[in-house]
Amino acid sequence: MTTAFISDIHGNFEALKAVMAEIDRLGVTDICCAGDVVGYYSQVNECCDLLRERAIACVMGNHDWYMAGGGFCTRSRSVNDCLAYQRKVISADNLAWLKTLPVQLQAGEVRIVHGGWGDPIDEYLKPSAEYFDQVEGKAFVSGHTHVQRLEIYGDKSYCNPGSVGQPRDGDPRAAFALYADGRFTLHRVPYDMQPVFDLMEAAGFNDYYYGGLKTGSRVLRRLHD
Repeated sequence: MTTAFISDIHGNFEALKAVMAEIDRLGVTDICCAGDVVGYYSQVNECCDLLRERAIACVMGNHDWYMAGGGFCTRSRSVNDCLAYQRKVISADNLAWLKTLPVQLQAGEVRIVHGGWGDPIDEYLKPSAEYFDQVEGKAFVSGHTHVQRLEIYGDKSYCNPGSVGQPRDGDPRAAFALYADGRFTLHRVPYDMQPVFDLMEAAGFNDYYYGGLKTGSRVLRRLHD
């Protein structure tokens, strides 16, 4: 069986629709999400609705955690600006759903977290053979860094499927991964970003908040910058 892995959607429904269309075209029906359905962009309800309607298993990401728990990010004022807006628009049903997300999942032989196995929600994982020597299992997926990556360590494999909604690896196309017959493959999909820009402007956000989508780079400012 083939499983698709998506991550870091961040309220970017245009990117999510493109990824889901490609996954459907490939005939894959088993889909898992490595977290961060919300955060950054404006269509948080549409993204939550789609995952719920398709019964896509999802772990909790740090942005999901902020939203579900009413907290904020200590690293970024811009993240908090976006969260403040999203708290005003997210539906009660979707907020309740976010609160039910587990911090880790198992999909066949693949172990899934958002961050890492030291901190499932907020670890910025630096994969290495030594790291995974300490983690039980054969195949691993995490998100959080928004950088698509595939590493093989002997009989173990690690994949970051990259970000659907906000790639940070210099490739602006939406990212996902597939796992079949013990092997990960990485995939990218182009999409029309203009509706994202228009909706963000309508919500009161300027190019500073979404400009990085155009190049696949990180542009949001941290509090200490």
